[in-house]
Amino acid sequence: MTPEVDLTDRERAVVNAFQGGFPVVDRPFEPAAAAVRERGVDITATELLETIRDLDDRGVLSRFGPLVNAQEIGGTATLVAMHAPADRFDEIVERVNDHREVAHNYEREHPHLNVWFVVSVAEESRVEEVLAAIEDETGQETYNLPKQHEFRVEAKFYVDGPLSPADAGDPTDAGIDLTELGPDVSPRDESTLSPAERDLVLEIQDGLPLTDTPYADVAAAIEQNLEWVLETTKRFEREGKIRRIGVVPNHYALGYTENGMTVWNVPDELVPEVGPEIAGLPFVTHCYERPRHEGVWPYNFFAMTHGRSEAESQRRIEQVRETMAEFWDVTDEDWDSLFSTQILKKTGIRLDERAAANTRTE
Repeated sequence: MTPEVDLTDRERAVVNAFQGGFPVVDRPFEPAAAAVRERGVDITATELLETIRDLDDRGVLSRFGPLVNAQEIGGTATLVAMHAPADRFDEIVERVNDHREVAHNYEREHPHLNVWFVVSVAEESRVEEVLAAIEDETGQETYNLPKQHEFRVEAKFYVDGPLSPADAGDPTDAGIDLTELGPDVSPRDESTLSPAERDLVLEIQDGLPLTDTPYADVAAAIEQNLEWVLETTKRFEREGKIRRIGVVPNHYALGYTENGMTVWNVPDELVPEVGPEIAGLPFVTHCYERPRHEGVWPYNFFAMTHGRSEAESQRRIEQVRETMAEFWDVTDEDWDSLFSTQILKKTGIRLDERAAANTRTE
């Protein structure tokens, strides 16, 4: 299978190498390039930086830097489904998207629930307010599907070539992990942010500067010293406030156009067993337990898969079904696949208000 974009072997190696595990040190491209060379790809620190910068400019990457875990920063986000009749589809979508709290919005293939969006707010009570406003403006009922249990969020998209899963010999063992480099820090038991930590989160949420010294540039931007930025970034990574640090691919640019949200009516008592098994499938990027809505939505388990062709996507969905069938007698009524047919809005989850509301006074 070949990605949609035309990538050199070096570019493929970079995409595969650092979708996480990028070092938190003063000049991170130097140890990163050395690690790539150790794995047979000739590249200097300057060439690594230039390659990432070029991939970013061409839209192959969404960004480079920390992937912030919004859930751990403050506030909340929830998935919402609703119906938009064909004759009012554009009008309803426009009204939904006009709400600044709506981050992502997709049209998905389903006979009734065809609009799926994410609401992100600083205060959990605001979810009901936003949904009430949307219902009032559109005349359509919304179905709130908050995450009840997260089994996996690991949206990594590899390409064929050096340092790919096939090259590594293990589908779970692609890439390079340099997280051991950097300050020796310990997690803290703090659910709120200091003002300086809030500033750091807001500065890095869209990525790091593509320079030789990205962390020093961040430090200068928020008027903190470099050592504090390195230590806090590393600690956030260990605490789960940052999921990982590295390149964030644009999966559509890499040819992963088949975006299949599989949904399952898993017996409640089996969810704790099923969840880790499905999350362990290397091609499942997101895996959650969510509530049912009686008479409308019978599914309580979501597993997101991505493929570079319809055939690849169907094979992966069948692997999910086969794994499910190891736990109970799965029938056709027990599951469905909702493919996205249109991106209606994608602004990303903005953390400004959520971080501010969760910042302590010092």
